[in-house]
Amino acid sequence: MSLENIKNALLKSYQEHGGINHLDGINLPDQDTVNTLANGFMHLLFPGYFEKSCLTQDQLAFAVERQLIHLEHRLIDEIRKCLIFSEHPEAQTRATEIATVLLTEFTVIRRLLQTDVDAAYTGDPAAQSFEEIILSYPCILAISMQRIAHRLYQMEVPLLPRMLTEFAHRKTGIDIHPGATIGSHFFIDHGTGVVIGETTIIGSHVKFYQGVTLGAKSFSTDAKGNIVKGIKRHPNIGDNVTIYSGASILGGKTTIGNDSIVGANVWLMDSIPTGSIAYYRGENLVVRSRKKKEKAEGNTSYTI
Repeated sequence: MSLENIKNALLKSYQEHGGINHLDGINLPDQDTVNTLANGFMHLLFPGYFEKSCLTQDQLAFAVERQLIHLEHRLIDEIRKCLIFSEHPEAQTRATEIATVLLTEFTVIRRLLQTDVDAAYTGDPAAQSFEEIILSYPCILAISMQRIAHRLYQMEVPLLPRMLTEFAHRKTGIDIHPGATIGSHFFIDHGTGVVIGETTIIGSHVKFYQGVTLGAKSFSTDAKGNIVKGIKRHPNIGDNVTIYSGASILGGKTTIGNDSIVGANVWLMDSIPTGSIAYYRGENLVVRSRKKKEKAEGNTSYTI
């Protein structure tokens, strides 16, 4: 088939199979620009770590100002596109307000991320330095983008929050929805295959291993059979909880109590109380209170 015939076939397809075309519509946010924003955000959050040459204290003020100027108009423009998509009546004005709020709150986000880096350092015996963690641990990029995207999500910006978290997802294999609420000192060890759903609430000092899923148990539907959106579908994780590799915790009413441990490959759709340990003994799921010795030693290890 010639290129002319292929072109005509595609044009016919665009006419016959709508819904995945975006023609004569508004200008949507640009993925390459969003990627540029994500990279620029990392420079602001962790100055000196992602530069091509050493950044000195004397150069810092100029470097930060240059990065802010580089990012601000791009950020406003992408937010504006998103607000026009949602038919916001004052997209330009609101986009400028949101961009200003977000960049102002980078100091708050940095304080949270410092706790996350510290949690990785104290929670991983293989970690040799903060530099190693920031430069190479996939969870740092994933959590950084999620914390930024979460603020945009809270300010009701469509499209862009998910594009930022999916930028990190593609690079790290860690999928955290921007709607998830996450406390301080959050560490995902290894990370590949972790999925955290939109309405998840995670406390502080929580540690995950690879392959953990915090998902929905089922989807409510309306009278027409359409999925009902905007309801609590994902679990709550308390403070000082460790969840080992391959565990799946499902449902909006499911709560993992403070100071608990969920073992590898455990499937939970019911809550467990504070100070519990859940694991499989053969084919049977066991949920029991943790021993005093286990609690004293923390969540880094346990015996069954």
